[in-house]
Amino acid sequence: MAMGNHSTAAVFVLVGLTQKQELLLPLFLLFLGIYVVTVVGNLGLILLITVSPLLHTPMYYFLSSLSFVDLCYSTVITPKMLVNFLGKINLISYSECVTQFFFFVIFVVAEGYLLTAMAYDRYVAICKPLLYNVIMSSRLCSLLVLVAFILGLFCAIVHTSAMIKLNFCKSHIITHYFCDILPLLNLSCSNTHLNELLIFVIGGINTLVPTVAVAISYIFIFCSILRIKSSEGRSKAFGTCSSHIMAVGIFFGSIVFMYLKPSSSTSLEQEKVSSVFYTTVIPMLNPLIYSLRNKDVKKALGKFLVRR
Repeated sequence: MAMGNHSTAAVFVLVGLTQKQELLLPLFLLFLGIYVVTVVGNLGLILLITVSPLLHTPMYYFLSSLSFVDLCYSTVITPKMLVNFLGKINLISYSECVTQFFFFVIFVVAEGYLLTAMAYDRYVAICKPLLYNVIMSSRLCSLLVLVAFILGLFCAIVHTSAMIKLNFCKSHIITHYFCDILPLLNLSCSNTHLNELLIFVIGGINTLVPTVAVAISYIFIFCSILRIKSSEGRSKAFGTCSSHIMAVGIFFGSIVFMYLKPSSSTSLEQEKVSSVFYTTVIPMLNPLIYSLRNKDVKKALGKFLVRR
């Protein structure tokens, strides 16, 4: 398929997770199950937080926003991947590819900053409990969520603007299951130094700033927890943070492994596994982590079911 220098007229072929025919149906069923759990879990958590007065607090406002982001960026990737498991030739147009990449960047960046806002919320709750309702006002919470989405939109515009200037004439085969930035750069016959610089600068900032902010928050949190005299109080305080710590570690760990590494340090198959983890598995895990390990959520769910 001749692509020439007109990238906007290009049609790409997504190789997918595997080309082994005997694995396509089992993988389709596996990821269909993961996506159903993701949709049900995140929508269910958003609904529960909306209808339960017990959960009308800043912590759960951020959690509902996180569930919305998880649902969105999983939906950007997974349905197309499921279709590709059943198709013989998995085509995606240039415009669809750019659109998928644009929205993926918005939601994945927003998720990182929402996790940071949740760390700040835990810091205020544990270190300044008497001022919690004053500091974590509805206005501040809404502003933090808005900033997370604005930063995601800004990063998506910057990356996409640099991407659409490239010409794709090397090949039309994307060795991935979605239009991620690294496989696309490998197909370009243009100079990609600017794009690679943006990955390290913007990706580095969007990883370093949230990670440092979360780390500082938890240093203060752990110092405050250690000053609590009763073991029951320490356990309760740590319990409010454990779910968030797990979510942060899983999310940023997989992002760093995928993007902020030497290009030759991992194989293509390892990169796909890492991508699967943060595009499909993490959006499924987050609602499970927060619901199964959270007494307030389980209590609110029990009351909701009793009323029904």
